[in-house]
Amino acid sequence: MKPQVLPVYYYLDHFTEMLSFVKKTYGAVLTPEHHVFIEQFDGLPRDAQCLLVRMVNRRGAIFNRTLFKYPEIADVEAAAQHLLASAHARVLQVDDYAAFVTCLPKDTLVTAAHASGRSDIRKSWSKPKLVEYFLANVPFEVAVQHCGGKNFIALRNTRPIEFLLYLYFGKTERDLKTFALRDLGIMRTNNETSFSARFADRDEALACFHYSSLLDRLEAKAEGIYRQGLVDLLGGPPGPTDYAQNLRSRAAFKLGQFFEKAAGDTALALQLYRAGSSPECRERLVRLQYGLGAIGESEVLLRQIIDDPASDEEHLFAVDFYARKFGGQRTGLCTELLRSGRVVAVDDTHRGNPEAGVAGVMRRQGAQVYFAENTLWHTLFGLLFWDELFESSQMHSGFDWVPQCLKDRTFIRMFKAQVDVKLKAVRSGDALPLILRALAARWGRPNGIFAWDRFQIEAVRTLLEYASLQGIAAILHAMCEDFRAMRDGFPDLMLLRDGVVSFMEIKAEGDVIRRNQLTRLRQLQAAGLQAGICRVEFCFDPGQDYIVVDIETTGSWASRDRITEIGAVKIRNHQVVDEWHSLLNPQRPIPANIMRLTGITNEMVRDAPVFASVADSFLEFMGDGIFVAHNVNFDYGFIGYEFSRLDRKFRYPKLCTCAGMRRRYPGHKSYGLGNLCQIYNIELESHHRALCDAKAAGQLLNLINRKRESEGPLAEEEAA
Repeated sequence: MKPQVLPVYYYLDHFTEMLSFVKKTYGAVLTPEHHVFIEQFDGLPRDAQCLLVRMVNRRGAIFNRTLFKYPEIADVEAAAQHLLASAHARVLQVDDYAAFVTCLPKDTLVTAAHASGRSDIRKSWSKPKLVEYFLANVPFEVAVQHCGGKNFIALRNTRPIEFLLYLYFGKTERDLKTFALRDLGIMRTNNETSFSARFADRDEALACFHYSSLLDRLEAKAEGIYRQGLVDLLGGPPGPTDYAQNLRSRAAFKLGQFFEKAAGDTALALQLYRAGSSPECRERLVRLQYGLGAIGESEVLLRQIIDDPASDEEHLFAVDFYARKFGGQRTGLCTELLRSGRVVAVDDTHRGNPEAGVAGVMRRQGAQVYFAENTLWHTLFGLLFWDELFESSQMHSGFDWVPQCLKDRTFIRMFKAQVDVKLKAVRSGDALPLILRALAARWGRPNGIFAWDRFQIEAVRTLLEYASLQGIAAILHAMCEDFRAMRDGFPDLMLLRDGVVSFMEIKAEGDVIRRNQLTRLRQLQAAGLQAGICRVEFCFDPGQDYIVVDIETTGSWASRDRITEIGAVKIRNHQVVDEWHSLLNPQRPIPANIMRLTGITNEMVRDAPVFASVADSFLEFMGDGIFVAHNVNFDYGFIGYEFSRLDRKFRYPKLCTCAGMRRRYPGHKSYGLGNLCQIYNIELESHHRALCDAKAAGQLLNLINRKRESEGPLAEEEAA
C-alpha cells in the first residue's frame, strides 16, 4: 500500500481548522486575550503563520532560527521578524538562561567560555557540568553575546494557543500532531458532522483548563513543579461545576500524595486534602488524621461521609473504616467477603486464566456462562441510550469518543425525560426491541462506550429475559447518574441456571477484592440481582476435558507453511471420550520430503476442505478443553495462525506432554514421541499421521495426569 503523503501546508491547515472550529463553537467562552490572538494570527503573512505553527509543533521553549529549514517558507528570517514585531515571539530573557545553555553543544559552550575570559573551564567536562558552570559563573548577557543568543527566539505566550487546543480536544495539548495522525490514517476519528461546545460557561472553561494544565505538569514528578503546583492550586480559581471541582480535587490529591509521602510534610498534605472534595481526598484525610492521632476529627469526618457519601464506594470505605477503628471489627469488608466466597475446584492448568477454568466447571454443572465483566453493562447502556449519546450532538470534536455529559455527570439532567422512558421500558420488559433496533441501525459504528468485537447479543438477551428487570433498571440508572464511577468493577461472569441469572467475581489464591468490585457486588445485590465471590482452588481435575491435538504441515514455519491434517482426541477421567480428524487442503504444494515423512500426498488433500471450512467444527470440539500436544507450541502456533488468518481469536490453556514427561519421568535420552511410545509400550502404528500421534500423546497425558493426581498441582510446570 502506497504511504499517504501530507500536503505541503498540512500543519497550517490543521491550525486554521482548529481556529475556525473554536471561533464558531466557543465564541462566548473566549476572552478578549484569545480574540486578540486570533485576529493577530489572521493578520500575519502566510510565511509568519507557518513559522509560528512550526514552532508550536516543535519541542522546547526557545529556538535557534538559523536551524530552521522549511523549504515552503520563502524567507524564514522575514517570518521571524514578523513574529517578533507582532509580539507572537520575543528575544531571549534571563528566565530562558537554563534552557538556552542546555540546548547548546559542548564545543560551543567551551569556546564561548574561553572567549569571555574564563580560562578555568575544561573540554573534558561533561555537558551537565558545563551548564552548571555557566549558570553559576557566566552572566546571562555574556553568554548571549558569545553563544549566538541573538539568533534565538522564543514563543512569547503559549497560553492562548494551549487554551484553544484545550477547548478543541478537551485535554491539554501543546501541538497539533494528532491532526497529522488523523490525516495519515493512523488515528481514527468519529464520523459526527454536528458538534456542540463541551463548555458553555467561560469561568468553567478557564477553571478546567487551569487544573487540567496543572495535572499535566504534575506528571513530571519534580519537587520544584510540585511546590509551584501547590501555589497554583491554592491560589487557583474555584471550581464552578462538578467537572471543574473534580479536576481540582484530582490535582489536590496528587499534590497531597507528594507532600505526605515524598516530602514528609503532613501539614501541607492535610491542607491539600481539605482543599479537595473528592472521595480520594476525603479518604486520605480520614486515614492521615487517624494516623496522626486526631482521632476525634477522623471520627467526625467519617460520620459526615456515612451520612452524606459522594458515592456508594465512598460509603463502603467509611462504614468499613469506622467499624474497624471505632466498632471493634477485626477484618475489613473486602476480606470478609473474600472469605465468605464459594470455593470452586479448577484444574491448575487454568492458572493463567482462572475465569475460563471456572466457566468450564460451571458449564459442566449445567449453567450457561457468559464472560460479562464491564463489557455486558457497557454494551447494554450504550445501545439503550445510543440516540442520546451519539445522535444528539453530544460530541465536541472529531477526536472525541465519549460525550462530555458522561464525564461531567450531566447526562441524566440533560436527558431526564428520555432516560425515564427507556428505564420504564426496561422495567416493563420492553427494552429488548429497543436494543435490537439500535443494533441493526448502528452495528459496527465506532464509539467510546463498548467494543463491537466483544459484543454478545445472547448475553444481553439472557440478562433482559431472566434477571430482575427492576434490578437492571436500578444499575442502568446509576450508570446514567455517574458513568465514570460505574465504568468498571463489574463481576467477571454471568451465569444462567434453572432460569436464574447470577453474577460471579473470580478470585484466585493471592488475589484481593478491589473496593470498586466490592461496591459493584453490593450494588447488584441491593438491586435484587444475585452476585457473589468465587474463590478458585487449583488442583488436578479429572473431569476436565483435555483435547490432545496433533497436526501435519507443509513445513516448520507457522507464518509461512500450512496445515495438511489435524487429529484430536478428547480425554476425560483418563478415558478417550471423543475424537476429531480431518485432512486439509493447504492451498500450496506439499514438499517431497514432507510427503515422504507423513505419507500425505498432494492428491490426498486436493479435494480436502480448507481450514476455514472446519474451523467452527474444531472449536466446537475444543469446547472448554485444555489444548494438549507433544511440543505444544508447534501445534498451537500453527492453529493459532490459521485462526488469525480468519481474523478470529484462538485462546486456550496449553499443556505439553513433552515437558510433562521430562518433569515426571526424568532420565530418558530422548523425549521424542516415537521414543517415549517405545519405552512405555504405547501403540504408534502410523507415526506422523495426526490422529495416530494424537492418540499416542493422549496416553502420555494419562501417564502425566496419574502422577498429577497423586502429587498435587504442578501442572503449571508443563504449561507452555
